Amino acid sequence: MNKVLKFEHKQSAHCENGVVSNLMRFYDIEISEPMVFGIGSGLFFSHMPFLKVNGIPVTSFRPLPGIIFKRTSKRLGLKFEKHKYSNPDKAMLALDKNLDAGIPTGMLVGVYHLTYFPDPYRFHFNAHNLVVFGKTDDTYHISDPIMEEPKTLTYNELKRVRFAKGTFAPKGHMYWAKDVPKSVDLKPAIIKGIKHTCKDMLTIPIPMFGVKGIRFLSKKLRNYPKKLGARKAASYTGQIVRAQEEIGTGGAGFRYMYGAFLQEAAEIMNNPKLKKLSYEISEVGDLWREFAIITGRIVKNRNKADESYDHAADLLLKIADKEEDFFKKLQKAIK
Repeated sequence: MNKVLKFEHKQSAHCENGVVSNLMRFYDIEISEPMVFGIGSGLFFSHMPFLKVNGIPVTSFRPLPGIIFKRTSKRLGLKFEKHKYSNPDKAMLALDKNLDAGIPTGMLVGVYHLTYFPDPYRFHFNAHNLVVFGKTDDTYHISDPIMEEPKTLTYNELKRVRFAKGTFAPKGHMYWAKDVPKSVDLKPAIIKGIKHTCKDMLTIPIPMFGVKGIRFLSKKLRNYPKKLGARKAASYTGQIVRAQEEIGTGGAGFRYMYGAFLQEAAEIMNNPKLKKLSYEISEVGDLWREFAIITGRIVKNRNKADESYDHAADLLLKIADKEEDFFKKLQKAIK
């Protein structure tokens, strides 16, 4: 089989947003990565001690993989088909049939065995999104949104990452557009996206999620040295930093992206309040960046005297207060 679709690849900050944006562009709907992120209510926070990866509690700055995609599609009236497979060869055959029919196909893969990823970024994370848009002999053409240029994988390389083992194993998961409208109305989608984000960050009663979750993590982090000992505390804290800075765009980056979404939304909705709030959430992003720098130094044992676990925990409380105030104001701004 030799077929390569005319698919425009654009680099993005986060894989799921980028895949949605790139797929929609293929169907002549121009929508930016920040707009996908905002409409899909991609800004979130959770710290879940009951869910562990490599024995360390999971901290996440986004909803579960696929949720942004699902919400954006629903709110814009797009219909996608998705499938998982138990048989790897049947999964690859299904992909080939899609490509032969001229359908660019999104999928979830594991990062660890992605051969075009630099070694430092190849870790056990099974929720990475990319698009396959062609095949030449035994080679697949890949639009991976976090890469600058399109990449390629062989049949066996792609099959391996599609059926990576471990937490959130992708099981050959792939998805593609089934029905795309000729135009979309962004205004109602923007309002739904903002309302959902505010609700998630402010009103989930369980203390592990949203603003409450940031305060919950602050309490946990403060007790790490006494409860876990120096080495284990550094390991737990390192996982937080990794989730924030390496798995997607995390804490600071997502706040900057949400600010960009609000600036676009302010123009579309003719609502200057949203533009003003975009600067506020970007300032919160600066605090998250400061938190990552301090905790990164603690993990590497390069911290200054005043860069302690207590200092980092206090910074999280400050962030929580700022975000609570921000989302309350955002709720009012769209009423």
